[in-house]
Amino acid sequence: MNIRRMTLEDLAQVIAIDQVSFSLPWPERSFRFEITDNPASRAWIAEEDGKIVGMIVAWLLVDEAHIATIATHPEFRRRGVASKLLIHALEYMRSEGAVTSVLEVRESNAAAQEMYRKFGFEESGRRPRYYKDNSEDAILMTLENISVVE
Repeated sequence: MNIRRMTLEDLAQVIAIDQVSFSLPWPERSFRFEITDNPASRAWIAEEDGKIVGMIVAWLLVDEAHIATIATHPEFRRRGVASKLLIHALEYMRSEGAVTSVLEVRESNAAAQEMYRKFGFEESGRRPRYYKDNSEDAILMTLENISVVE
């Protein structure tokens, strides 16, 4: 598996993964903005045999890495794709000065929460009715020290 920066040529496959992964997928223009116009954005894809199998978008905000979105193609889940993407993003952003990391995850997404805990993320708050499709709460998770991630 190869991890590299996301490009505009990747958008069709990235959007397809996003649409099958989330009930509120990002519009194409949002991914385009992250790749071309957002100076805080860092976006990567994981590919295997020329097929994009996962993606992550993160924002470097001063000394904080904010995980904006991460998803794995359904056929490649439970194979460590998301973990590899998360490690890659956190290590890269640490090299750019990030010290901590935060993210929001659906209250019902136990699998994702379990993965984040494996890397040291802890529940640090709640965003009531964060998700507009069903008013589900988001669990805010924080990794206080990125340097512990390996």
